[in-house]
Amino acid sequence: MNNEIILLNISGQDRPGLTSTLTGVLAQSGAKVLDIGQANIHDTLSLGILFKIKSKKKSAAVLKDILFKAYELGITAKFTPITLDEYEKWVTLQGKDRYIVTLLGEKLSAKQISEVTKVVSDKNLNIDAIKRLTGRLSLVKDEEYPRASIQLSIRGHIEDKSEITEKFMDISRKLNVDIAFQEDNIYRRNRRLVCFDMDSTLIQTEVIDELAELAGVGAEVKAITESAMQGEIDFNESFEKRMKLLKGLSEDVLRDVAVNLPITKGARRLIDTLKSYGFKTAILSGGFTYFGHYLQKELGIDYVYANQLEIVDGVLTGGYLGEIVDGNKKAEYLQDIAKREGINISQTIAVGDGANDLPMLNLAGLGIAFHAKPKVKDNAQSSISSIGLDGVLYLLGYHDRYIDLIE
Repeated sequence: MNNEIILLNISGQDRPGLTSTLTGVLAQSGAKVLDIGQANIHDTLSLGILFKIKSKKKSAAVLKDILFKAYELGITAKFTPITLDEYEKWVTLQGKDRYIVTLLGEKLSAKQISEVTKVVSDKNLNIDAIKRLTGRLSLVKDEEYPRASIQLSIRGHIEDKSEITEKFMDISRKLNVDIAFQEDNIYRRNRRLVCFDMDSTLIQTEVIDELAELAGVGAEVKAITESAMQGEIDFNESFEKRMKLLKGLSEDVLRDVAVNLPITKGARRLIDTLKSYGFKTAILSGGFTYFGHYLQKELGIDYVYANQLEIVDGVLTGGYLGEIVDGNKKAEYLQDIAKREGINISQTIAVGDGANDLPMLNLAGLGIAFHAKPKVKDNAQSSISSIGLDGVLYLLGYHDRYIDLIE
């Protein structure tokens, strides 16, 4: 008995029970559903059903019944016959590599989406699905924190991943949009540990610069800090130079600075969501444990590794205790925490802004340069520069409705 393969496309006003009614018609004829997909934009439904039916006589009756139901429901039905060869060719595509492209910005324009999808098309990749991750924006009310994100699921073979990454980075620079490109593998869907740099990442300041201002050596320390963050001088050397300039500062000043730390926009939203979904979190900082531990209590962070100030009789000596936490040490701590928690390194995320964050950004399964220096952005796997720290959640594929459940 001959089989027919038919693609049914439905469009029109969405309403409850529509999918149930149409699949009910198919069920009566014993049709086998080979694929089904649905999208809903502004209450307008787009539904596709690929089905197989055993005889032309049966298919004619089914198509007639569906057209009748479509008329009753006020929707449009379109039928496309699919040959067996076309179907089998389509089936073979499911073995292709899969990737996720995430776009982030305060708003997303047609130009930004067009340029990104053109890169996908030029590389002969298929877009399987496009999903909006952020809530709908009002055109009347001003948003206190505007943000927009869409996720593209793409499929196909890529010869040179670095080439497509570079093209996305070029679009990012030209059109002021963040673009993350990730393999869609088991690790991407099962991240377990997120490690943060502290200064200029988790908080919107460089604490050592603030302390220097209060010690009257602000200009000297800030110049050394900036040079270190740009990767122009060795971090350990810069750290020791800055510490000596803080000699004599009162411990009381540390308390005043700690309670006024400016926590980065989106940080609480991000960490509350991560904790709710079972992630472990860590601060890995070239800053100081004094402030790291304050943030640990304030935000509920699991681990803190940073530099310990030497304080004698309530005054900073200009020295430090233990090893300096530099870039390599951060990467080492990331690896240690993952091992302790039984987490594969590919399931980890690292977020930072400076040159001394690159070792951990490159070691982690996903390294994110956050509002970072140009050198760091150019060498990191992904970057966020357009919105707050909760942008990390969109790179993980979380939709606002899953985040807002926590808030």
